[in-house]
Amino acid sequence: MSARRAVGWVAVVGVVVAGGWIVTRPTPGDYIPGLGPSSKEASKTPPIVGDPQPRTVADPEALDVDTYFPAQKVVESGGYKGKRSGVRRGENCTEVLQDRTLELLREAGCKGYLAVSFTAQEKPVLSSITLLRFADAPSAAKAAESLRAKPGSVAFILPDASTAPGLPASLARPATEPRVELVGHYVTVTSSRPTDTARGGTASGAPGPSGSPAGPLPVPSVSAANLDQLLDEATRAVSFTGGAPFVWM
Repeated sequence: MSARRAVGWVAVVGVVVAGGWIVTRPTPGDYIPGLGPSSKEASKTPPIVGDPQPRTVADPEALDVDTYFPAQKVVESGGYKGKRSGVRRGENCTEVLQDRTLELLREAGCKGYLAVSFTAQEKPVLSSITLLRFADAPSAAKAAESLRAKPGSVAFILPDASTAPGLPASLARPATEPRVELVGHYVTVTSSRPTDTARGGTASGAPGPSGSPAGPLPVPSVSAANLDQLLDEATRAVSFTGGAPFVWM
């Protein structure tokens, strides 16, 4: 090290000591390794409800949300950018249904699910994707057919990992209808909603009849046509991203 560089480092250390800075060991999530405050991002990890499915030699395909939907990865497609929010997971696929008395998935032999919420960045849109796993492609195809025949049967997952109530007929629109895709022996069900109706709010963003709060994000003024475009764009982006890892499985 040259004398000039050594003097520079001594000066930096002097400033650090005088200013009271504390350099810590690098922490995952730090934007600058060793500077602790940025590691507060770790406390913002989206909530996960339900136990993970264990991966075994006999079952190496057990669904792992961090493998397929990393929390810090931005989904970007066209004009859409979004990040993973809340997650629900489990082996009893009936849990994903809005009405759990339905037999839509039991007969097809669903073996597990991931239900993941995505929040668009700087746009008033929430998306929900539910990934269902089956023993084989014919079983998955049968389930996909049943789900397409009964749109809205799969619950919408919110950023806090809770499930949203079904949209009233007055608020439902073609752009909010779920997109059901068959991907190998998996099925994905994806839909998007304006943030002001995600918890049953009104189109103006006011609380719904039950008094539940409106969406978790402010909703800028957008025309119905622009909103439909945003919803369709979000659904397509999240659906493609969710199904891509399973195309060859």
